[in-house]
Formats: sequence, C-alpha cells, structure tokens
Amino acid sequence: MQIDGSNFYHRLKELKFKNLLAFDYQKFAKFLLSRNNKELIAAKYYIGAIREEENNEISKKLMANQIKLFNNLKKQGWQIGLGNMLKTDVYHEKGVDVLIATDMLVGAYENLYDKLFLISSDTDLLPAIDKAKQLGKVIEYIGFSHQSSHAMIDRCSSAFLLRKEDLRDFIPTETNTE
Repeated sequence: MQIDGSNFYHRLKELKFKNLLAFDYQKFAKFLLSRNNKELIAAKYYIGAIREEENNEISKKLMANQIKLFNNLKKQGWQIGLGNMLKTDVYHEKGVDVLIATDMLVGAYENLYDKLFLISSDTDLLPAIDKAKQLGKVIEYIGFSHQSSHAMIDRCSSAFLLRKEDLRDFIPTETNTE
C-alpha cells in the first residue's frame, strides 16, 4: 500500500476533517484490504521532509506537526518515504512521485506484491502504473469521490473512490466535526 501523503492530506482537508495527525492508518489499511480479502505486506507513506528554518515560526510548527505524523505512522507499523520540500514563495514537494514510482517498479520487478493499493491522484505515476501492469501486477487506484482522477481510473486495474462517510471511522469522533 502506498499513500501520497500530501495528496491524501489535502483531500481530507477539503472534506473538512480536523486533527488529521490522529488518523488511524492501520485501521484504514484493514478497511481497504478487507474489501479484497488481501493481506498487508507493506505500507508506506510518502511525503516531503520539512526542514526547520532559522527564525521561522511557521517552519518550526510544520516540522513539529510532521514529527507527530511520523511518530503516529511508525507506531502503526508504516514505513515513511521521504522526498524534499523546496521553498520558493510556498512549499513544493520534490522527489516524492519519483520515490513512489521507483518503489512501485522495484516491488513489481522483485515480485514483492501481486496487488498494490495506490492512494494518489497524481498522473505523473501513470508510466510506472503501466509498466507494473505489464509485469502482471494489479494496481488499484484509491481516490476520493469528490475529486477523482479519470486518468487514474482509466489506467489502473481497478478503482475505489472514498466517500466522506468511509473515512469518519479513521479519525477520533470528537475531532472530525466540520
């Protein structure tokens, strides 16, 4: 299972969920796997690493929140794939898509999975998806019903679109109100 962290976070924020640092990724994975009677072999969350900037309170807060996220993921047995964050006027992730694609292809070539659950709507991953499928792998696109990628739906082996009600169980009740 591969989650594009920034993509996932922004889709959850659009649905007005709060306290996303408490998201239960393990329970979420079990939910997705139970639909397919599959066993979780590996789960990885990909994100750009935030670096603290001197005299920048925003970067300190972002870094502190990212550390909380990493601790939550590690406690739940998830691996973390780190790209970089480049700051111009705003922050931009660099290298995350390449890392996701590389892991997808290495896993396909080394026969580490038969089915990959890909939680990302990033069409930059389409060439890697096509190659993994050519190698006999099943790639299931997990998207969001309110903002799905038609290209991902068309090119992946299968697709499942998450609705807001599907996600409520993975965030503590008192914190997921609008």
